[in-house]
Amino acid sequence: MFPVAVIEDAAAAEVSLDPVRARLLAELAEPASATMLAARVGLPRQKVNYHLRALESHGLVELVEERRKGNVTERMMRATAASYVISPTALAAVQPDPARSPDRLSARWLLAVAGRLVRDVGLLITGAAKAKQRVATFALDGEVRFASAADRAAFAEELTAAVTTLVGKYHDETAEKGRNHRVVVAVHPSVPEEPAHGA
Repeated sequence: MFPVAVIEDAAAAEVSLDPVRARLLAELAEPASATMLAARVGLPRQKVNYHLRALESHGLVELVEERRKGNVTERMMRATAASYVISPTALAAVQPDPARSPDRLSARWLLAVAGRLVRDVGLLITGAAKAKQRVATFALDGEVRFASAADRAAFAEELTAAVTTLVGKYHDETAEKGRNHRVVVAVHPSVPEEPAHGA
């Protein structure tokens, strides 16, 4: 099971967004049969089986074991990932395009950049999985508390200068065997985390 998987297919995205199927995916972090799931989610086993077949046909769940119980074969299923991200590729006709109205200070432009990031990394992961290779990536994630809007603006200026200097130092347009890498740096207000269910 992957920690996270990217859904690139529109039909798979539609299947995963169904509330019942999304609940089944969450329940299938650990292997379970249709009978076990039916008891957990309060649905008839036949209906659970129907939803499991749809999820399986799109690669969102997988068979991990078959058990014989009398005259019945019980299929133990598990989600293929602990969590899923739907790539903008699934909505190809309307996926965000950062080339439209680029504005470093626009939250909507940041969203378009983030959408492109999900799309690109999703495609890289898919390609790397087929080639049985790893993707060379790096990410930083942190939090800073600004005392004022002026401090935030000064931080943005210094960050821009530092990243520009670093890119200028290492970017080599003449490197024949070089490979382009995209650099994305984003600053946005933190969103408070919701308390865990039952907490």
